[in-house]
Amino acid sequence: MNLKGEPRLSEDSKLLPLKNYGIQTMSMGYLIPSEDSPIVWRGLLLQKALQQLLFDVKWDKLDVLVIDLPPGTGDVQLTLSQLLKINGAVIVSTSQDLALLDVKKGIAMFDKVNIPIFGLIENMSVFICPNCKHEEHLFGDGGALKEAEKLGIEHLASIPLNKQICTSADEGFPIAIEKDSPLAQPYYMAAQTIKGKLGL
Repeated sequence: MNLKGEPRLSEDSKLLPLKNYGIQTMSMGYLIPSEDSPIVWRGLLLQKALQQLLFDVKWDKLDVLVIDLPPGTGDVQLTLSQLLKINGAVIVSTSQDLALLDVKKGIAMFDKVNIPIFGLIENMSVFICPNCKHEEHLFGDGGALKEAEKLGIEHLASIPLNKQICTSADEGFPIAIEKDSPLAQPYYMAAQTIKGKLGL
């Protein structure tokens, strides 16, 4: 998103979100004094930080609030389910067996706390050689799609492993905003499906 720096405070002492491409953002990373400092918060400290990010931020009018979570089924997911009414979760995974184990655990946890699963996005689905166009499935072939079918959840999109996607992300220019780029289409398809599930 090409954003960094400490958020400013509003007149009523709330954090002002950092904005780019018309999107408001807030991150634990903005609140850490050094980019090299690890975030190792747990328990009550983590719960307090999440409450601050959610309720002490002066959000403008929001259509959707997207919360990017670490993989697994730890304190963050459980705390969020207690703090908010969450409309749904989107699972992102490669087709690696190890990653799919986390998918199963994550879905089981969301089921336990009554959070619907909107679907699964297969990340780094295929690498296409830019020269010869040969396709190589570096992280497994179709495992995420098969797992989604087995678990009865919708496959939202497959995003390839592509240098342009990686470079654009590193430069803070998301490929998803390039409407005419074929690489943006999986993001657009997933967003449209999620939008429909939210009734927007």
